[in-house]
Amino acid sequence: MSANTTRLRVAVVGAGGVGGYFGGRMAQAGHEVVFLARGKHLKALREQGLRVESILGDVHLFPVQATDDPREVGPVDLVLVATKAWQLPEAAEAIPPLVGPETLVLPLLNGVEAPDILARVLGPEPVLGGLCHISAYKAGPGHIRHVGIQPRITFGELDGRRTPRVERLHRVLNACPGMEAVLSEDIRADMWAKLTFIAAFGGVGAVTRAPAGVIRRLPQTRRLLERAMEEIVAVAQALGVALPEDTVRRTMAFVDRLEPHVMASMQRDILEGRPSELEAQVGVVVRLGREAGVATPVHEFLYAALLPQEQRARGELSW
Repeated sequence: MSANTTRLRVAVVGAGGVGGYFGGRMAQAGHEVVFLARGKHLKALREQGLRVESILGDVHLFPVQATDDPREVGPVDLVLVATKAWQLPEAAEAIPPLVGPETLVLPLLNGVEAPDILARVLGPEPVLGGLCHISAYKAGPGHIRHVGIQPRITFGELDGRRTPRVERLHRVLNACPGMEAVLSEDIRADMWAKLTFIAAFGGVGAVTRAPAGVIRRLPQTRRLLERAMEEIVAVAQALGVALPEDTVRRTMAFVDRLEPHVMASMQRDILEGRPSELEAQVGVVVRLGREAGVATPVHEFLYAALLPQEQRARGELSW
């Protein structure tokens, strides 16, 4: 990204709730945004534009640029990657035409492995670490609905350096409406901190089939949630990630502030019979826990209990 760049050329890979929302807000701010999409969603974007329905104010963008072929787009200043975690390996293989010498690639996925997956395909230089906080989903073709949580992107260099390129991107993102950006000094730790919330809350929510208000109110499910968080922190610390000792307390305080009806995206996917991020959120804790020599009995239970539904949603099991 050029030092003098104020108007960015942006490609959004994965134009669902997250990509559609943040890409839409960047387009609203005047940046040139191209959405990579497929099927009915692509058709609606081309013919009707993008409608973002939000608790912070609605916006309808028309026309918008949308395609299913990255080669039509060419190199951009910024690639926002917002696919589901299980879609990332395939999506990463399609990204190279979007990447030039100064391109930044910013993943906003759940989990902790996205930067490494992207770097294996693109090389390490363009890839940042990133995450987002938002409750948004694709309500229909060309229609994004933001229903909760103040939209925020947290990002940074994977080695923690405060470089001119991330400082410029920080300024650009903070100038967009309906969102804020945080420049992280330890994005790996921040990604694990988010995993502490999203994997534990999504896994316990999917097993109990209950929303936030119920999970935190019942002593049994509240303790199960806390134990799941404690396991994630233990795995992260064993891997050398600098998670603070009060991570579980702060994460539970965040859960206590959620609207009572809130469910995690993984939970919604599992309950509605769709493929989910079970492997990237719960399975990864089990797998990395074994590598680090840390026991994760709660996550082993959550993973085993949810795996039949996951494999059924992927057509690998039937009954």
